[in-house]
Amino acid sequence: METGSAHALGDDSDARAASQVLGRRHLVLVGLMGAGKSAIGRRLADTLGRPFADSDTVVEAEAGQTISDIFARDGEAAFRQMEEAVLKRLLGGAPAVIATGGGAFLRPANRARIRQAGLSVWLRAELDVLVGRLRRPATRPLLAGDSTRNALTTLMEKRYPVYAKADVVVVSEDVAHAVTVRRTLAAIAAVTA
Repeated sequence: METGSAHALGDDSDARAASQVLGRRHLVLVGLMGAGKSAIGRRLADTLGRPFADSDTVVEAEAGQTISDIFARDGEAAFRQMEEAVLKRLLGGAPAVIATGGGAFLRPANRARIRQAGLSVWLRAELDVLVGRLRRPATRPLLAGDSTRNALTTLMEKRYPVYAKADVVVVSEDVAHAVTVRRTLAAIAAVTA
C-alpha cells in the first residue's frame, strides 16, 4: 500500500469532515473500469493522509502476472477468488483508501465486508466518458472481442444497479481530478450515521 500525507487535511473543511465521518473505516471506491477509481483514490488518500491500495494492482503483484494473463490462463472465476482474498485482507488492515476492481462490488461477500469495514463510494461515469478514457481495451479482459462501447453498455446494464447500493454516489466526469476529489469529500462529509 502506498502511504498518503495529511498535507491538505488541515486546509479543507470537507476533508476534515470526511475524515471524521470515516473515522477508522476504509474509504472504498467502486465503479466500472475507467471511472477513475485509482487516479481519484490516490489523491483522496493523499488529502486524507491515508495509505492507498488498488486491489487489482495487489492481485497482479501477488500473482506475478497481469489480470489479462490470469483471465486467459485460469479464467475469471479464479481471478474473482484472488480478488476476494485480497480485498478481505485489505479491509482487515489499517484504514485506507481502496480502489476496487470493477467486478469486486458485485460479489455479495465483498459488499458485506465493505459495508462492515468501510464506506463505499461509487464513481459513476456515463458511457461516453468511459469510452473516451478506455482507448486501449487490449489491457482490459472484459472488453476483449467486442467494441468498447458495446462491452461497456453490457457491463453498465449489469453492474450499475449493484453499484447503486454504494453508500455514496459521485459523478465522474471529464473534469480535473481535483474537482472530483472535492466532490467526493463533500459527499462523504454529508453522510450521516
